Amino acid sequence: MYKISKEDNNISKLEQRLFGELGFRERENLQEWIAKNPDVLGEDLLIIQKEYDGFNNTNERLDLLALDKDANLVIIENKLDDTGKDVVWQALKYTSYCSTLTTKQIIKLYQDYLNQYEHNEDATTMILDFLEIEEDDLILNRNDQRIVFIANNYRREVTSTVLWLLNHDIQVQCFRATPYSMGADLFLQIEQIIPLPETKEFMIDAKEKEKEEKGKSKTVAETEALLVEFWKQLKINLTQKNIHYLDNVNAKASYNIGFWKGKGKFNFVLGRYAQRVELYLSNDTDKKLFDEMYAHKDIIESSFNGTITWERLDNKKAARIKVDMPDNIANELSSWKDKESWNARVEWFTREIINFYNAVYSTWKDI
Repeated sequence: MYKISKEDNNISKLEQRLFGELGFRERENLQEWIAKNPDVLGEDLLIIQKEYDGFNNTNERLDLLALDKDANLVIIENKLDDTGKDVVWQALKYTSYCSTLTTKQIIKLYQDYLNQYEHNEDATTMILDFLEIEEDDLILNRNDQRIVFIANNYRREVTSTVLWLLNHDIQVQCFRATPYSMGADLFLQIEQIIPLPETKEFMIDAKEKEKEEKGKSKTVAETEALLVEFWKQLKINLTQKNIHYLDNVNAKASYNIGFWKGKGKFNFVLGRYAQRVELYLSNDTDKKLFDEMYAHKDIIESSFNGTITWERLDNKKAARIKVDMPDNIANELSSWKDKESWNARVEWFTREIINFYNAVYSTWKDI
């Protein structure tokens, strides 16, 4: 890795280091960095427990437990400079333990986490806001669990086992965490190495096959199918209008779909209260990014034809800049599940993302 110097138009090589020689520890440092910045793993994750030891008849504890945007549990195991040889077996045990957790149990363990670390926020509300769903649709852990490994060095027996698991449709990822130094300054690079990000979606598509909808009610399965179909229609509409924001994004059974630009994600959202487009800052605890954007509020709004809502979301990690579908339009439409409303909804999404992105992005890019 190199540091770029604009002043002399040159690059300087950073020195690759080991966590151990820098005095960093697994739980106190690497684990905390990821808990506070889960977006370093390339997606929006909600950390719901750390050092969890609530498994029956065992004293074992997993490092971090998270929810992804599809309401799946993500088991995150951190190691420092060496994975050891038993990390996969360890993670598989934790995953099997977590496979039995019910929605009620997950909400309870997240509430315990919030009570300890996050000033007694309400777990159900936080999960609903994160997933962008109504409470009636709240079913957690209905699909297979995911595994994420983070380490500086992976032993051959670990990578070999991970590749075998991937080949047998187990959702597992390996990230390499590498510290660097230049003088007194320290840097951290976290990169996904298995599967390679550019092949991940291809692998998912290639391995997709019919499965029994275990644990899903007919209503949930129908809703998920509708969501995938709706986002596919949006992707087609965008492509036909030569808009390529979602070209590399798969349609999923989620209430939102979007694309990353730096530390923010531009989303299309079928929200709990209103359909919207937004710039979502998933990890802006100190609100620096939001406040910088808000300082340019007049410039941004002057170039946008409509109403922009600024949600600082104090006491939460996230912040949001959004445009809601106006009530006079929304009131004329039936539920998003009614396909007769889809053309109007897709056209609104397409029109508003162009206007919103053009108004916001130049400022966001500079910040």
